[in-house]
Amino acid sequence: MGPHARRSAAAGEALRDCHDVETALAEARKAHDRLHEAIDLLPQGIVFFDAEGRFILWNRKYAEIYNATSHMFRPGARFEDIVRAGVAKGCYPEAIGREEEWIAERMAQFAQPTNRREVTLTDGRCLLIEERATKDGGVVGLRVDITELKQREASFRLLFESNPVPMVVCEIDTERIVGANEAALAHYGYSREEFETLTIRDIQAFEPGVPWDGEHSVDERHARTWKHTKADGSLIDVAVYSRRLTFEERPAVLLALMDITERKRAEAHLAFAAQHDNLTGLANRALLCRQLDECLVHTRRNRKKVAVLFFNLDGFKAVNASRGHGIGDQLLVGVARRLQSVLREEDSIARLGSDEFAIVQSDVSRPEDAALLAQRLLGANSDPYVFDGHTVMCGASIGIAIGPGDGEDADKLLKNANMALSRAKSDGRGLFSFFEAGMDARAQERRRIEMELRAAIDGGVLRSHYQPLIDLKTGRVTGAEALVRWPHPARGMVSPAEFIPVAEETGLINPIGNLMLRRACMDAAGWPGDARVAVNLSPLQFRVGNLLAVVMDALKQSGLPPKRLELEITETLLLEKSDQVLATLHALRALGVRISMDDFGTGYSSLSYLRSFPFDKIKIDRSFVSDLAANQGAQAIVRSIISLGMSLGVTITAEGVETEAELGCLRAEGCHEGQGFLFSRARPNAEIVQLLAAQQTTCGVA
Repeated sequence: MGPHARRSAAAGEALRDCHDVETALAEARKAHDRLHEAIDLLPQGIVFFDAEGRFILWNRKYAEIYNATSHMFRPGARFEDIVRAGVAKGCYPEAIGREEEWIAERMAQFAQPTNRREVTLTDGRCLLIEERATKDGGVVGLRVDITELKQREASFRLLFESNPVPMVVCEIDTERIVGANEAALAHYGYSREEFETLTIRDIQAFEPGVPWDGEHSVDERHARTWKHTKADGSLIDVAVYSRRLTFEERPAVLLALMDITERKRAEAHLAFAAQHDNLTGLANRALLCRQLDECLVHTRRNRKKVAVLFFNLDGFKAVNASRGHGIGDQLLVGVARRLQSVLREEDSIARLGSDEFAIVQSDVSRPEDAALLAQRLLGANSDPYVFDGHTVMCGASIGIAIGPGDGEDADKLLKNANMALSRAKSDGRGLFSFFEAGMDARAQERRRIEMELRAAIDGGVLRSHYQPLIDLKTGRVTGAEALVRWPHPARGMVSPAEFIPVAEETGLINPIGNLMLRRACMDAAGWPGDARVAVNLSPLQFRVGNLLAVVMDALKQSGLPPKRLELEITETLLLEKSDQVLATLHALRALGVRISMDDFGTGYSSLSYLRSFPFDKIKIDRSFVSDLAANQGAQAIVRSIISLGMSLGVTITAEGVETEAELGCLRAEGCHEGQGFLFSRARPNAEIVQLLAAQQTTCGVA
């Protein structure tokens, strides 16, 4: 090849080499652009430096982080110059006052990049800086803005440390307690150093697992209850709330430990109170019914029976009235203890009401088993009770129902046992009585009477009759007692003895009493002369609270002078010793109305009531008048009552006078008034008007 050809070949080779270089440079630029585009997409700041500490490449985020000096960023710019510019602009609070020293420390870190570190900028941002050396001696740096993370950590620490709820942080892997707030230290009694040597299992009393084990997620918002041991060894109930977090770059769980020991104790107390009697600690009706229903289910399997014994004290109201409610409460507690003492462990007892107890006797083979238990219960109650120097005797009666024959559920058995109790009391008290099917029929009859009585009240069927009161010296009619009568379309005149007890039990006595009061005032206002009308009052009329207004309205509507109205009350009302009752009685007397004590001598403390209120009249109960001439004991009692009445200046009236002999005794003792069949039965108002008119004519009154 000649010189020319060789030169041409060399030139061609050079052109190809130049093209290859240009191609390579183009590819390099393209790769650089792609790298730049790629790192610009990263959320962290990325920067590359050469071995001389000069900028090679950085992304958009890095420039945003250092926006105060980013205008100086260019390939070949020295990192130290950028740092100095930032210090000069005051970008680094830590460098203020020690600028050169801080720059030297920073460049030493840059020269030997190893660990992460945090830097706070003047504008409050916090950066996580991580730098690593490359193989060619350069440095690649990562910048992460952790401002929000640091704020969350600060908020967490503030919430954690100052929270009044005890809190600990546990590592999930090791279960070690790595943090405890002041509340936890104070509540558990451990020092911080002691706490952080423990695992969560070390303070758990019984549970083998940890609060974030099993089906309960650590992110669950509902608490789990655990027993924990405090430093002094005492046990507490703790509601544990758990939540996952990262603590010092390790997976951990935050536990809020709420001491619910007192709450659980209070809940247990409330649960007990909801099922037990507050005074005696016995089961209440609700708990007894559940126990009884369980016994009935059991009887269906073993073919045995269950007995319910309804136990009720005799005369408990009198004990309360005469000795006070404090002694009454002590009596109930004493009765409860004695009854429990004769029961088997498998038997149940409950207090159902004031002085009512119910005993469930399980596995009864024959009725005699229940009878023997009833005798033991009555025997246990028979000895006197002594409280604070007071000796109290109080009998009892028992009604017995046996299931499932007398009832297949608790309510039915209790109801039938109660009916049997009523039978025991009516037979003389201090006895026990078994339920009989006829008792239920009688109960149904009482229910029928109640319904028909309500209809009679609403329909205006009830009538007022009047039994005359006779002055025993003159034989004149001084007044008449108003008595209710019920003419029934099918049964004729229904006896008051049949429907008045039903009215008392159901509360119907209140509308009946108010009706009779209004009618009596209206009828008496039309009577000739100044004869008085006597009206019986029920304790229920006082409890309603509007009796004074009812009386005033009856007097106003009728025009009857108050002095001609006589209101009769019984000892039952005064047993309550209510300030409201006494205030109402005084207000009625202030109107001019006369107040009479009915059935005097039959109660426990009749004499004491004469001190509590100045009665205008005392009525001797018919039980003392019956066969008075032949009964010296009754004569002595009547003589004492009349003598007492005379000394107090009150009128004495004898009820139930039926014979001339009784009348002769009463006159001889100086009794003022008499009332009974010897003089007259109860009459309709028209006949009373005729009687009084005839008396007026006989006495010469026009």
